[in-house]
Amino acid sequence: MKQRHEILFKQLESYRRLVLGVLEDVSEEKAEIIPKGFNNNIRWNLGHLYLDQYLWIQAVTKEETVVPKEFNQWFGFGTSPQDFTSETPSFVELKDLLEKQPHEIKNEYGHRLEEEFPPTEMGMHTIKQVLIRTIFHEGMHLQTILDIKKVMAENMEAKPIK
Repeated sequence: MKQRHEILFKQLESYRRLVLGVLEDVSEEKAEIIPKGFNNNIRWNLGHLYLDQYLWIQAVTKEETVVPKEFNQWFGFGTSPQDFTSETPSFVELKDLLEKQPHEIKNEYGHRLEEEFPPTEMGMHTIKQVLIRTIFHEGMHLQTILDIKKVMAENMEAKPIK
């Protein structure tokens, strides 16, 4: 694998570790809270991150990916936790999927990063371009998760002590 590809995967893994790191103090219960002013919760954001990388890989390659089809119903653009069912992966399950995903993508697509495909509507035509886009997207959702945590912490601090 080319050195620049190794660097891309190191970045993918590094940003994913950042996301997982900010979740260390988040309980399953807190991951379900949708604070005022937000459309989704931390659990939804995790499922969305997992889904997004595979959706874009699928968009460029036109090949099926390992992500279950139901993920789009639960975590796709425009969905919300109200769309969750008893089958929706838990917070813990999503963290596990996210932890494994960079390695799985590297194994499955690492040798195909510069393979040319017909361009998507955003003009991406390689898996490498997709991964660069999804790293940016991951940063946006990392900030959303941090904002949700901040609002939850502020609400806890604002409650009067009895």
